Amino acid sequence: RRQRQMCIRDRREVEASSGGGKVIVKASGAGDILSIRISPEVVSADDVEMLEDLVLSAVRQATADAKKLTADEMGKLTAGLGIPGLPF
Repeated sequence: RRQRQMCIRDRREVEASSGGGKVIVKASGAGDILSIRISPEVVSADDVEMLEDLVLSAVRQATADAKKLTADEMGKLTAGLGIPGLPF
């Protein structure tokens, strides 16, 4: 059953963006970052801090979305089991 849960998490992907889509991060359902796309228009040697903030924001959102996706999928798998202590 654990292997099935891991397969579900690894097959699903989430995508999050920041800066109006200027930075896009894709993560697996397990929370692993799969890719980061950065629009050339936000790359500026004069404002590296802004780019760092945009990337960090998108990464945080993608990992949060991956956790939620996993929790939702686990909730579907464990629905009605009534196992105490499970957060699903």
